[in-house]
Amino acid sequence: MLYHAYEFQKLMLTGAGMIANQQSKWLTNPMNPAGYIPNMDMLSSALEVFAHSAEPRGKPEFGIKQCFINDVAHQVEEAIEARKAFGQLKHFKRSAPDGTAIEGDPKLLIIAPMSGHFATLLRGTVERMIPSHDVWITDWRDARDVPTSDGTFDLNDYVNYIIEFLEYLGPNTHLLAVCQPSVPALAAAAIMGRDKNACRPKTLTMMGGPIDTRKCPTAVNTMAVDRPHSWFKNTVIATVPAHYSGAGRSVYPGFMQLASFMSMNLGNHMKSHWEMFKHLVSGDEESADATKDFYDEYRSVCDMTSEFYLQTVDVVFQRHLLPDSKFEHEGRLVKMSDITDTAILAIEGERDDISGIGQTKAALEITTSLDEKHKKYLLAEGAGHYGIFNGKKWRNNIAPVVEQWILDHNDAA
Repeated sequence: MLYHAYEFQKLMLTGAGMIANQQSKWLTNPMNPAGYIPNMDMLSSALEVFAHSAEPRGKPEFGIKQCFINDVAHQVEEAIEARKAFGQLKHFKRSAPDGTAIEGDPKLLIIAPMSGHFATLLRGTVERMIPSHDVWITDWRDARDVPTSDGTFDLNDYVNYIIEFLEYLGPNTHLLAVCQPSVPALAAAAIMGRDKNACRPKTLTMMGGPIDTRKCPTAVNTMAVDRPHSWFKNTVIATVPAHYSGAGRSVYPGFMQLASFMSMNLGNHMKSHWEMFKHLVSGDEESADATKDFYDEYRSVCDMTSEFYLQTVDVVFQRHLLPDSKFEHEGRLVKMSDITDTAILAIEGERDDISGIGQTKAALEITTSLDEKHKKYLLAEGAGHYGIFNGKKWRNNIAPVVEQWILDHNDAA
């Protein structure tokens, strides 16, 4: 009933939003005499803010058409290179002005979070790395669109997907995991190291990842440990309604995750919408559009399979199996000591309120067989969780460190 109640509310708000949008446009139409009444611009702006908030959203596009290499514009084309039931491998293929493909740069596989948002949340990450790397990304599907006949997907499947994608790309591939996938990416590196897999990642960069959530716990961590596992199963899990391809699938809905994220910083979100309103009233469309663009992405959410969500809560946040070397994958313990030659870069944000300081750095402490020259830590001053992988701090301060780390280990023996 939870999902059906949300769908009914969404339908009502969508209708109200469409009416508000039309009213806003009518009030600003120069042919409408009522538009010249004092304060009508304020009413029009208020209606526009509401309409934007109520607008239904689907999966966004990356929309990256070009990049600049040595100040020369190069074309970028998105291509799906491998498809699986719950995700696909997307390649950002670059070509010079004469159509020649760009080759020879380090292969970089970006593991996007499966945490309620689409892979496009990392658009800024991809955009920054494209000029200097052959960039690939995991493009996860919305679980509500995956038929139940395609089976289930849990944390172990996530690890397998990473391994299979790395094997598809071949040796000397670099891995970058943003937030949640740091855990399965680290597990995949350990498994591939144990098996001496030739396609194990050359480097693994983890950014704001919950490797050990006992270190500097945040509100997210506290919520996960203060409630029993049964609470999550009985309270936040829902069934996909009949009009979706994944009808009948048990999921953790994206709208639940969005509500959780919004409530964590409700004051900031209210302030952002108030600022958007003021920009619209003053005619500053550019600033208002920047806020709209952010929330267009932020509110575009997708569902996760219930088995993946519940296992993540249990393994990562409640029992901490990976840092304690108790996590089992396909019947075998995943040991961090099996990572011997994958160089690890751990990045944390000074103001991260989702993954606290020390949680990602823990990866450097538990990989006891890895030489110190293959380990590096970066604390990004002034960066929050989102700022680690997007925005000015990412582009100017963090990305250069990642680039140099990859370059230093790209051809290392």
